[in-house]
Amino acid sequence: MSTMISEVYDAFKEAGASEEKARKAAEAIAGYENRFAKIDERFATMDGHLVLLQWMLGFNLAMTLAILWKVFST
Repeated sequence: MSTMISEVYDAFKEAGASEEKARKAAEAIAGYENRFAKIDERFATMDGHLVLLQWMLGFNLAMTLAILWKVFST
């Protein structure tokens, strides 16, 4: 059995839905909430990789400019 949000379940029951329908709806909403949490984790991981790539690009650019300066300054 999957998790469900008790507040949503209570709201559906109070609105007149049957117990089975209220439970299924609360479980479905909880499933969507878990899906969005996984997406947030993936974006956080991508942000970390992007920061690393930016540092790598900056270091590469600095080294290239240093080498070009050394070659053309003499």
